[in-house]
Amino acid sequence: MNKKMIGYMITVLLIGSMVVMMVKSNLEKTEPLDEYLIGPDFSALDEKPGLEKGATPPDFELSTLDGDVVKLSDLKGKKVVLNFWASWCGPCKAEMPHMQKYYKKNSKKENVEILAVNLMSTEKMGIGGVEKFIEAYGLTFPIPMDNEGIVMDQYQVMTIPTTYMIETDGTIAHKIVGPMDEKKLKELVNNLE
Repeated sequence: MNKKMIGYMITVLLIGSMVVMMVKSNLEKTEPLDEYLIGPDFSALDEKPGLEKGATPPDFELSTLDGDVVKLSDLKGKKVVLNFWASWCGPCKAEMPHMQKYYKKNSKKENVEILAVNLMSTEKMGIGGVEKFIEAYGLTFPIPMDNEGIVMDQYQVMTIPTTYMIETDGTIAHKIVGPMDEKKLKELVNNLE
């Protein structure tokens, strides 16, 4: 039995050595990748798309109830509070007065824009419910409507409110799940560059 075991071990070692030599040989034959990355067509590879800190979030273009078109990439150069909400959401109701108060006091002097994306695809009361909500809370910041839930999916919004804090260079600084008060909002915006 010992001789059989030794024979198996030698066979495994020989096969392993052959695989390593084949892989090494193939690696030496491949052309350097740098030759293919030269030229202006690959400048977009510098951006890190995604939702993690430091990544460039997915761009989107949505309309508000007034018909104004809002495009996230147009806000590059500003600090952006990108909030996802619905009118039936209790924590959203708690957060909105704080967001409006902060926005009214600080939007111009802090170079900050709040985009409160309504998740219309989840709304129970339709557009009428959203209009009543906006009026009841006196909201003056842009409220783009995600009618199809496409942006909600891109931003992986599972719980609302969910907020992304975006730097002036257009990259993500933080993701906050749950409501914020005015103090927390001010603190997070002050830490944006």
